[in-house]
Amino acid sequence: MPNGPVWSKKLSTEIAKAVIGQDVIVERLLVALLANGHVLLEGMPGLAKTLLVKSLGQALGVQFERIQFTPDLLPSDVVGTMVFQPKEGTFVPHRGPIFANLLLADEINRAPAKVQSALLEAMQERQVTIGGLSQPLPTPFFVMATQNPIEQEGTYPLPEAQTDRFLFKLIVDYPSNEEESTMMQRWGQVTSQPVLAAVSSGQELLALRQEVDRVYVAPEVHRYILSLVRSTRMLAERTDNPNAKRQLNFGASPRASLALFQAGRALAWLRGDDFVAPALLQELAPEILRHRLGLTYEAEAEEITTDKIIGQIIERTPVPTVVKS
Repeated sequence: MPNGPVWSKKLSTEIAKAVIGQDVIVERLLVALLANGHVLLEGMPGLAKTLLVKSLGQALGVQFERIQFTPDLLPSDVVGTMVFQPKEGTFVPHRGPIFANLLLADEINRAPAKVQSALLEAMQERQVTIGGLSQPLPTPFFVMATQNPIEQEGTYPLPEAQTDRFLFKLIVDYPSNEEESTMMQRWGQVTSQPVLAAVSSGQELLALRQEVDRVYVAPEVHRYILSLVRSTRMLAERTDNPNAKRQLNFGASPRASLALFQAGRALAWLRGDDFVAPALLQELAPEILRHRLGLTYEAEAEEITTDKIIGQIIERTPVPTVVKS
C-alpha cells in the first residue's frame, strides 16, 4: 500500500497530463477524498474546473458523472424517478446520474431549491429517496460542485445548510504566466484531450482512509482547533468585546471543527507526516471556514471578506508548541 507522498504524486502526475498548474487545488481535492468530504470550486469561466474534476475521476478510476445545473432542472433529473413497466404492471426505480462515485455538479447555483434539497440528502446521508424508498449511493461517494463568482443572472444562492456540507470552498485562480504559456504550447495544435490512466481505485481510497485515521492529533491541537472555530462564534456574538462592531451574523458550526480535524490528518498523511501540526491547520482554515461564516451588511459594505476575518483569528489565537506524542 503506498504512503501519502507516493499516492499523491502518482495521482497528481496523471492529472497534470490534462490540467496544467493548480497544484494546491489538486492537493486539496485529494485531501477531500481521504477525508470523505465534498468540495465547492469557485472561479472564473475557462479555468478548467470541470476538466480538473473529470481528470481526477479518471485518474482515481471511479465512476464519474456530470450534471449541468440549469434553472429548469428537476429533482428527478438528478436522483431518478419511478418508471412504469407495462408487462409487470409495476413501477421500478430508474436511477439518475447521482448514482456515481464522483458527481460533478456544474454551476450548482443555477438549480432551484427543490433540486438543492435532493442533493442535500445525498451529500449528508449518502442516499436518495425515489418513490418514497431510500436508495443507498455507491461507496465512495463525493460531490464536487462548481460556481461562477461573477455571473448572477439566473442563479440561486446556496442555502447555508448546504454550503455547510462542503468540506472545502476552493478559489480557483488564473494560471501563472509560465503555466498559461505552457498551455498554448501544449494545446495550441491539439484538438483532443489526453486519455488518462486509472492509477488508483475506490477500494484503495477506502483502505487509505484507515492509514489517515492513524495520524496523531495531540490534545493541544484539539484545543487549537476548537479555539479557531469558536472564535468565529465569539465574533458573531461579540462576547469578546461587546462594544466592537459586529462583522459576522453567525460563526462556523461544529462541522467546521470536524472538518479541520479530519482534513488536517489527511493533509499530514499526504505530506508524509504522522502527526498534525498547527501550521497545517492554519493553511486549511480559510478553505474550511470561508463558506461557513455569514458577513453582516456593514462588513460587506466595508469590503471586509471572510478570509480577512479568518486571518485575524489565526493571528490572535495562541499556537500550541507540543504537537507530537
